[in-house]
Amino acid sequence: MSTNQNKLTISALALSIIALLLGLYAVIAIQNLSTSISQLQGSLNEIRGDINTLQQQLAKQPTQQQVPSAQKVKLVVIGPWSGDEAKYFQAVIDAYVKTHPNVEIEYRTMRAEDVAATMPIQFAAGVAPGDVIFGWAWFIAKMGKEGHLVDLTNVINEKEYVPGIVDAVKADGKIWGAPFTMWLKPGFWYRKSFFQKNGLSEPKSYSEFVQLLDKIKGIPGIKNPIATGDGVGWPISDIVEHFIIAYGGPQMQLNLISGKTRFTDPSVKKVFSDYLVPLLQKGYFSEPIEWTTVIPKWWAGEYGLYFMGTWITGMVEDPNDIDFFPLPESKGVVGGADYAFVPKYSKNVDAAVDFIKYLATDGQGVHASVPSGKVPTWTKVPISQLWKPMQSVYSKITQRNMAILPDLDDSIGGDWQKTFWDQLKLLWVNPGALDSVLKTLEASQPKP
Repeated sequence: MSTNQNKLTISALALSIIALLLGLYAVIAIQNLSTSISQLQGSLNEIRGDINTLQQQLAKQPTQQQVPSAQKVKLVVIGPWSGDEAKYFQAVIDAYVKTHPNVEIEYRTMRAEDVAATMPIQFAAGVAPGDVIFGWAWFIAKMGKEGHLVDLTNVINEKEYVPGIVDAVKADGKIWGAPFTMWLKPGFWYRKSFFQKNGLSEPKSYSEFVQLLDKIKGIPGIKNPIATGDGVGWPISDIVEHFIIAYGGPQMQLNLISGKTRFTDPSVKKVFSDYLVPLLQKGYFSEPIEWTTVIPKWWAGEYGLYFMGTWITGMVEDPNDIDFFPLPESKGVVGGADYAFVPKYSKNVDAAVDFIKYLATDGQGVHASVPSGKVPTWTKVPISQLWKPMQSVYSKITQRNMAILPDLDDSIGGDWQKTFWDQLKLLWVNPGALDSVLKTLEASQPKP
């Protein structure tokens, strides 16, 4: 073998050894890398386990993002409104529920007279058909005094309301009811277009009032100059009270309520005999007609005038086509609030009290902003928030500096109120029964 061949053999052997060494190094490196990867995977698994454990522990801890949702509460609210009036009140409920999603409210209709007739029996049994209920002020004061209602003294701040409006629901120094929006019974409503078409204008004296009725009576298609609304008797009582205030004075209204003045007093009889009865005898008033069904008849021109409360603004086709005038000599109008209370037998007293507080404050702004025909008793509601037609009505009353007086029969209430209604309906169909009517009213009139 030559020297060159030996060199080649050695070189080849060296290369083989080097390749073998490199292969062994690669195997060792791969094994080490595999071991490192396994160790790394083990560490990652341990980290994942720690994370899962931490998440489980955190899930058990209450956080701001995991506050349990408020428990759902259902309130039953009972009020006197139906039809469009119920729709306007529903706007108040909807506004409240929007900010209180945990509260469900079911509204049911029941007249105030039915509330007064049926609920004392239920309260005596320790049950209540609703959580928030609207009723007459005298009834609320009576039930509160007898221990059936939740005390709202710490809920209602008297200083924030129309003066005297809270007094009606106070007894034993406590406040038992929450005032809601206020209605007014300001006078005789008419269609502006009807007056313009027939060349009529508002009267400035009682004699001009009679002349106006004569003119309306002579218009073709007119059945009577004045439509007489009726129900249980209260729309007729509103007309009578307006005459008492106009021709007996605001103080006579207050004295009749307190019992200081009796219905047989000559000054009271004079209001009837000199002003109201002659109009009845001449047929200026229609026979009593259910007060809601007569509205479209009056609107159609079968009657020229209609005495009704401010809520009528939300019950006609075009509230911009109506206006009103009080009897020219009147220095006051009847006005009053709707009042709500919470029976102590409610299963959701706390939620009911929260809702009634809303009704007495911000809820009034909502109710006065829709065509409810109401104005707020809570003085913090700006007049600009009122529905526009009611802004006009309210301004007309305030410009005349007319006193807002309590409703006579609502204030006395009880069995006398029913007697008052029945006797006035009798007077409407038989004006000659005036003496008998006044004697009957005096006999059952509460003493001062």
